[in-house]
Amino acid sequence: MSAGLTARARRLRARAADYAYAGAQQVEHGLHHGRPVPTGTGDRAPVVLLPGVYETWQFLRPVAGPLAAAGHPVHAVPGLGYNRRPVAEAANLVATYLERTDLRGVVFVAHSKGGLIGKKVMLSEAGGRVAGMVAVATPFLGSRWARYLVGRTLRAFSPTDAELLALVAERAVDVRITAVYPRFDPHIPESGALPGATNIELPLAGHFKPLGDPRLVGVVLREVERRAETAAPRPEP
Repeated sequence: MSAGLTARARRLRARAADYAYAGAQQVEHGLHHGRPVPTGTGDRAPVVLLPGVYETWQFLRPVAGPLAAAGHPVHAVPGLGYNRRPVAEAANLVATYLERTDLRGVVFVAHSKGGLIGKKVMLSEAGGRVAGMVAVATPFLGSRWARYLVGRTLRAFSPTDAELLALVAERAVDVRITAVYPRFDPHIPESGALPGATNIELPLAGHFKPLGDPRLVGVVLREVERRAETAAPRPEP
């Protein structure tokens, strides 16, 4: 078998494993949709979970549990549901939640579309409440596959989408974002990197499956702490 065919076979296997993981998670969430968010009781920076499209917050449970155990109060935004709303509308929901609960020094932990929502919030009037964001596999620059998909919900990720291009052009908050992404992502062939952000590529494959990998979980925990510490007020001398 040639090297090209071997690489293609590896990617096909990775794609199949990724969809199998996502399917198992959807079934798990359907069976246990009423499970509470692992809120944590510590006094570290509050974390707000921002799932991807067609996902509930429970897709982020593999990182939510360790964050809560580390002392971070963890929040999911009521009303996001399976995150089918346009980015701007979802961002308004998140901003309203931050203001209603008076959360400050927040670190967003996002997956896929959730990272676009988080950036939109950081650029809004509620952005002062946000210390930073750790975004996993987010199509900050879009995905070439989106233009071939059916429905506005998914086509919004096209690199030529006007709203996405406007969000890309806003660079002020990028320095407060950590983008974590797998080496091979079947949904985002352009990669999940964001110019101006802290970019961390991991030797993983898939769009969904990396969420359950201990290596990714460890990076998310470390970067949440770093984002929180960077934004924390320094004591007066």
